[in-house]
Amino acid sequence: MTDALQPLAPRAPAMGAADPAGNEARPSLGALWQALDAVPDPEVPAVSVVELGILRGVEWDAIDPLLLVVTVTPTYSGCPATELIMTSIREAVVALGVARVRIETRLAPAWTTDWMTTEARRKLRDFGIAPPGAVPTPSAVDVAGISPLRRAGAAVACPRCGSKQTQLVSQFGSTACKAHFRCLACLEPFDYFKPH
Repeated sequence: MTDALQPLAPRAPAMGAADPAGNEARPSLGALWQALDAVPDPEVPAVSVVELGILRGVEWDAIDPLLLVVTVTPTYSGCPATELIMTSIREAVVALGVARVRIETRLAPAWTTDWMTTEARRKLRDFGIAPPGAVPTPSAVDVAGISPLRRAGAAVACPRCGSKQTQLVSQFGSTACKAHFRCLACLEPFDYFKPH
């Protein structure tokens, strides 16, 4: 009867080829990217860190082929979610069987909303957040002296009804990277992911 009390063997991770030195097999880069694409952004869980564009690289170290190096560029240097994102990335690769991982933060070039995927923009809209790209017009947002890059552009469309008759309520929404708007057509409030 003691056989029934034996712990289950851990599931084997998706492995790639052995490293160049012939050491034990390690997860393929494709499997690692796929696992990391399932890591949600803590502030907008509908979007993954890969879709957000903050995951900049995943590679095996050239000197130590069993050390995985993951490069991340936070949305901004003071983002309060950065530590949680790093922990989630580490947990995702360890779950695939990676024994050692180094997560590097790269601040240059600075992250930009241009790095977000088309899928991320769609998911933001479906989640009720207006995606970046449509920059508020000067009449909607007066940013004189704050950000000359945000002065020109189209009005922010409501992610719920699509109306461009929207009004800025606050320069900051649920997080510092979002502004808070109200739709004048459907009267719903929503966040707008500010372009950077």
